[in-house]
Amino acid sequence: MLKGFRDFILRGNVIDLAVAVVIGGAFGSIVTALVKDLITPLVGAIGGNHDFSNLYFTVNDSKFMIGDFINSLISFIIIASVIYFLIVLPMNTLTKKISAGKKVDPSDKTCSECLSLIPIKAKRCKYCTSVLKK
Repeated sequence: MLKGFRDFILRGNVIDLAVAVVIGGAFGSIVTALVKDLITPLVGAIGGNHDFSNLYFTVNDSKFMIGDFINSLISFIIIASVIYFLIVLPMNTLTKKISAGKKVDPSDKTCSECLSLIPIKAKRCKYCTSVLKK
């Protein structure tokens, strides 16, 4: 029983996932600080007030704090924009440049069933054993 648990914990993808969660949390705090301390004041300097937390409306003596929702929505849009333009877009560009230099070996073909690379002269896929068309 403990051997199975040890094998599970020491599997590479569990450790990779744990590292990704820790790094993701640290990166999240960096992005939040960037947005809160630099970008939001910049937006406030350009557009006026950047804190809507005091906005509300009342219905039958019930107070609806619409300003907190607006603050959260604006913060989410800014964080998503920062992540997209500073992380995702440059990484996609870098990935395209790296993969553009990759050459395909003409001695291999792709199996139509399992999409594995197999020798071009093969008549049967060695992974899924399906019969290959010529």
